Amino acid sequence: MIPPTLTLDEASRRRWDAVVIGAGPSGAMAARELARRRARVLLVDRSNFPRGKVCGCCLNLRAIDALRRAGLANILDESHAVTLQDVRIASSGRSALLPLPGGAALSRERFDAALIRAAIEAGAEFLPHTTAAARGVDDGTRRVSLASGKRAVSAGAKVVIAASGLGSSLALRETGIEVRVARNSRIGAGVIVDDAPADYAPGTTYMSTAPGGYVGMVRLEDGRLDVAAAFDPAYVRRAGGLGPAAATILRCAGLPPIAGLARKRWHGTTTLTRRPTRVASERLFLIGDAAGYVEPFTGEGIACALDCGLAVARLAERGLERWDESVAREWIGSHRAMVVRRQYICRMMGTILRRPTATRLLIAALTALPALASPFVERLNAPARDAIPST
Repeated sequence: MIPPTLTLDEASRRRWDAVVIGAGPSGAMAARELARRRARVLLVDRSNFPRGKVCGCCLNLRAIDALRRAGLANILDESHAVTLQDVRIASSGRSALLPLPGGAALSRERFDAALIRAAIEAGAEFLPHTTAAARGVDDGTRRVSLASGKRAVSAGAKVVIAASGLGSSLALRETGIEVRVARNSRIGAGVIVDDAPADYAPGTTYMSTAPGGYVGMVRLEDGRLDVAAAFDPAYVRRAGGLGPAAATILRCAGLPPIAGLARKRWHGTTTLTRRPTRVASERLFLIGDAAGYVEPFTGEGIACALDCGLAVARLAERGLERWDESVAREWIGSHRAMVVRRQYICRMMGTILRRPTATRLLIAALTALPALASPFVERLNAPARDAIPST
């Protein structure tokens, strides 16, 4: 377990340059980059680390490039990440292999913990098992409430970075920013399987689709199988739960069954596709999933998270020196260029995979002519437009 570097009371007494809410990849990267710039940074998360999490275990070339620019590419080698080569998409008993070379699979237990340790080594303070929420602005200071157990305190910072994930509405409830959920949004679910059949080979990401959702699978560095899914809520109710829904989709897609999958202890999420009314306000930045989320394709979610963490540090540093409205406007534009435009790829794939006929046509086309996937793969792996070089 990664211990806290200070107490709750100590956090409340200090004057912070930045408080980062959420220690996932986006938040930990932002905290590290600001700490490297000699800012006084507090990184807060409601969880203890290492923590188990099934989503986001795949990193594409864009994500790996972000790690390289940050000087953190060694994390993958040191954690024995699995090199990914391709994606197998299956539906209605047919499948196609989509080349997607150069990516990596790494459990979130190891990946998140490694990024947090990197932030601490750079000088950031870390406070786990603590809920945080951004409050109002008072005399050039954004207030933040911190709570652990029955103890609650208040802290202040020149800027606050909200990287609080899908549950960001709680961390933002007093900022005037609202989170809007898409009408047809699916829910997320996942489980780690210790004894999956050997049919699921390391190096390949498997995606099985059906009208009610999809199930993705990948081997992790320790041999376990990460199973992550997105379902229509009505489909889960008809199937009798998250596990039965996943088992049914595998069967309909024609992929090998996983013994006991329906009975395993699945973890669900809130609705997935959502966006805030804005991604910046006075002395406040939203990054990662807190800044909007769509059902991602392989590795795209983590790539966006890392790029956001790198890019926001530059603007936050400028905001520490002197805040004006142009700082918030620039982040809105940068986020649109780096993330929102690229999310169209995920939306397009999500639209296709929700339609059985379109999915079958896609599989048939890729089977006959695999080169059709090349422009799509190149777009997924392209570095962020607003990439920030390491310093």
